[in-house]
Amino acid sequence: MRKASSAWTSLKQPNSRRLPSGEISLMNMPLSGESTDSILGQEFLTWLWYQSDTAPGAFTDGDGAPFAVSMEQRIVVQGGEGDARETASVSGSLSPLREARFGLGMGKKVSRALIRLEKDELAFQLTLKAEDFGLGSLKTPKLDKSDSDEDPDALLLEKFYLMEVCVDLLDSLYARFLKLRLSPEWQKEVADMRQWLTRTE
Repeated sequence: MRKASSAWTSLKQPNSRRLPSGEISLMNMPLSGESTDSILGQEFLTWLWYQSDTAPGAFTDGDGAPFAVSMEQRIVVQGGEGDARETASVSGSLSPLREARFGLGMGKKVSRALIRLEKDELAFQLTLKAEDFGLGSLKTPKLDKSDSDEDPDALLLEKFYLMEVCVDLLDSLYARFLKLRLSPEWQKEVADMRQWLTRTE
């Protein structure tokens, strides 16, 4: 079985192709000291927030099986540079999230988000950081401890399997994002995101 960390790390590299520009303030405007990975991470989290808000069940994994994505009402946004950089964490009600979404249109960027993935009866929850694509606080479905009586390694193997399923879902999300990001269709996606940023409901 492949290591989850190596799978996720290798996928987040967009090769050496130059990214086409977008016409939205939150895209392609690196702050001083920001890396390409950080910029891509911010764009990915912003796009994922948009997609999960407008079409949460419109995702498929590498085998074409559907799954759902939602942002769990806990998002961190950043804006400014150096000593003037501001970080705001919003959670809970829709009003702060709506204000955070408006902030994206003013130049703030998503730096971290709590994400929920659901496939069939499986549900995963994790925190994803934009700067290095680091995963944190990963929660997998509860394990059936009854199987551990006969095989002491069963729970560990099941945990590894569930972690790999989660990483595979993230792989498919990022592959879809990169394919779109490197295509001419990205401009239309950016235009749709601009409309989403100003939505009031």
